[in-house]
Amino acid sequence: MGKNAEIFIAGATDRSSGVQRVLNEIDLSVFSGAEIALKANYNSADLSPASTHIDTLDTLCTTILAEKPKKITLAERSGMGNTRGVLEERGVIACARERGFSAVVLDEVDRTGWTEIQSPGLHWSRGFFIASIFSRADRVVQTCCLKTHRFGGHFTLSLKNSVGLVAKRVPGVNYDFMGELHSSPYQRLMIAEINKFYRTDLIVMDAIDAFSTGGPDKGKLIHPGVIIAGADRIAIDAVGVALLRSYGTMRDVTEGKIFEQEQIARAAEMGIGIGSAAGVQIVPLDKTAESVADRIQVQLDADQ
Repeated sequence: MGKNAEIFIAGATDRSSGVQRVLNEIDLSVFSGAEIALKANYNSADLSPASTHIDTLDTLCTTILAEKPKKITLAERSGMGNTRGVLEERGVIACARERGFSAVVLDEVDRTGWTEIQSPGLHWSRGFFIASIFSRADRVVQTCCLKTHRFGGHFTLSLKNSVGLVAKRVPGVNYDFMGELHSSPYQRLMIAEINKFYRTDLIVMDAIDAFSTGGPDKGKLIHPGVIIAGADRIAIDAVGVALLRSYGTMRDVTEGKIFEQEQIARAAEMGIGIGSAAGVQIVPLDKTAESVADRIQVQLDADQ
């Protein structure tokens, strides 16, 4: 990965206009004719910022569909609740039908839909299985929320959003991979390791609202009022952690330097994105974004 990563920030009270404004800064022509895998955040059926707001998803998909990709497939596995029920309750199934993209429930995928990952140095005792939709896609788009994680992840931004494209169980394999993840002292390292095995071409973080404590399904609500976008998962997460720190957040998220946080440090070690806070290039698009960017930059500067 490059040494620098541009991160665009747009102030917004309306998600549709905010998402559109950050996307206007990005070359979307790379999606033309491509098979695109889309990972949103539908861990549970709770309202945003626990899950992706339907306006964020709708605008993102509509804008990319205008580039005439071959196909967009949203694929999801919920950790808290029945995935199909979550997608129906949050309006995803209806949106997919109306806009013309596919929605796949990963719990319903057979063995042929999973790619086994075995690699030296992983903290997964038996490796893991990633949805083939993501490992085989021409392009991958991700949209995540801004929130902390009270069950050992510390924060759940772009890197941790990847957990929902890994199998809990695979047909024919008698093992609970999520049971291992959530009980392991290496949980945050394992989260980072998932990201080595699929690409991202675009990440949109909805930070209009966020959880500064608790999470992923409920927590203390804050209102940064911005949409954030880029292509580098480490940069996105560093910006997200910096923004959470600027509001006051959980002790686990404030300790040490941002790039010493285990998710970020392991991802950087594996070359998934930028390697230091100096590589984050924030591009604010308006006055509100400038104010938020200043808050973020103070935290990033403390890392250097």
